[in-house]
Amino acid sequence: MRILIVEDNEPDLRLLNDVLSVHGYETLTTGHGREAIRLTRHHTPDLILMDIQLPDLCGLGVTRLLKRDHQTSYIPVIAVTAFAMPDDERKAFESGCDAYIPKPVMIQSFLHTVERFCRPLGPKTLERW
Repeated sequence: MRILIVEDNEPDLRLLNDVLSVHGYETLTTGHGREAIRLTRHHTPDLILMDIQLPDLCGLGVTRLLKRDHQTSYIPVIAVTAFAMPDDERKAFESGCDAYIPKPVMIQSFLHTVERFCRPLGPKTLERW
């Protein structure tokens, strides 16, 4: 399973990437919205983890663009964001996100949410995290 991680905060990006890699997922990464659109169209990931606040385009705007494109509209998008107010969650769903994970990420909950959308290829080793 291939997951695109769109995250501009390097420590958060490394954490998500490492957790997913250990659990058997292939990952692609970027910290920019425009690059996320290009990578999605080129690599067709099974799932996208989308930060909301990006340096070039808002993650919600990127999600809207991807959901309006018939080539990418079926790909689930999970908002992973420090914006954790109830209104922020509503905005994420209105933009087309399929799930919402507030930061700081709780690893077990994060993995359960990811697994709702795609199954890992490797062994589950939650105790490691």
